[in-house]
Amino acid sequence: MAFVSEVLGKTVTDIDGNLLGILEDLIARERRNVAHPVVEAIVIENKGKTIFVPSSSAMSLFAPAIPLKFRQEELPEYTLNDQKDIYLSRDILDKQIIDTDGARVVRVNDLQMMRFQNLLYVTNVDVGILGLLRRTPLKNISNTLIKVMRLKVKDSFIAWDNVELLAHDQFMRLKVPAESLAELHPADLAEILSDLNKLETSQFLDAMNVEQVADTLEQVETAFGVSLLENMDDERAADVLEEMDPDEAADILSELSEERSQLLVSLMEQEEADEVKLLMKFPEDSAGGIMTTDYAVVSPDLTAEQTIKELRETASEIDTLIYVYVVDPGEHLLGVFSLTDLIFAKPKAKVADFMDDKIKKVHPLDDQDTVAQIINKYDLLAVPVVDEDNVILGIVTADDALDKIIPTAWKKRIPRFYH
Repeated sequence: MAFVSEVLGKTVTDIDGNLLGILEDLIARERRNVAHPVVEAIVIENKGKTIFVPSSSAMSLFAPAIPLKFRQEELPEYTLNDQKDIYLSRDILDKQIIDTDGARVVRVNDLQMMRFQNLLYVTNVDVGILGLLRRTPLKNISNTLIKVMRLKVKDSFIAWDNVELLAHDQFMRLKVPAESLAELHPADLAEILSDLNKLETSQFLDAMNVEQVADTLEQVETAFGVSLLENMDDERAADVLEEMDPDEAADILSELSEERSQLLVSLMEQEEADEVKLLMKFPEDSAGGIMTTDYAVVSPDLTAEQTIKELRETASEIDTLIYVYVVDPGEHLLGVFSLTDLIFAKPKAKVADFMDDKIKKVHPLDDQDTVAQIINKYDLLAVPVVDEDNVILGIVTADDALDKIIPTAWKKRIPRFYH
């Protein structure tokens, strides 16, 4: 195995042995349909003067001193390309990368290279302690101590095609592609975001589509979600809020400045805007403040097979679809049934025959503790919120109701079994 750290700082000579300078860096480029970048050039530094030479000019990069195949006056020049060139030391070492396989942010300690058919490829990223030790003056001492003390220090490599460079600064040009992010769970994306600085976070969010950003913001603490939304332009922020669960969107909007909150609501589609405005009318820790307006309702006169057909047409985008609520034309709550009840009902059976009319429900001004106690006492996954006329306004899901009992940071890590 060969590593970038092993060639940096080596003496470079021409074919006659004349000193040309010190190897300062390696330049690689990604090629079409090739998973790993190819080392295309070496960067030689000599008293403030920089020379760029094709890597094919070196007889051996891994000799104690690196001899070139040409005399100094005959050295071929490497043509730089600011859009494609990757400086392996300057641009990558010590930088943060996203490991799209392990869904984490890690620091690059070294880069592994491998020669194949006369080309030198960057194959793996070393994120382990050995990669860091390899770059220190104490490398040999460290290796000896590890052997003598029989320490179990394992290599920690990530394949190049499982990482994406963050556009960290002017030298970091590779962006995280949407197709890589699409494979990650929103909880993983949220964890990655928490490890990034402000600039990296902005660039990371730019690589995500609106739905991905919305799903991710639902996984983070409200305060963190607010900070992320504050840095988005108004149109994109409004689009993200439209895609979020109404209760989560309302939580974030209530923490923004009144001016920004009103602006974003005005940019949202009317239906979504009305939903969040309704939620924002209630105290933050009340049933009305934590409820969601995404729920399914049907008429009591439908048969089981008609209900299944209607739910397929009207409830495909509802996240919480364990319970279906039964209402009259005025949205008055009449009953509830579970999807299990529906599946085992006879096709021609009326909803009124298999629904439960003994409904546990709460009022919008009931405090969160009361809601949590009801959900816990009756082992519910959600409870409906009704007004004084028994009109259904929304539902409170178990995870939102238990937010006060279970710390938010823990709650966000608990799977939503009812989704």
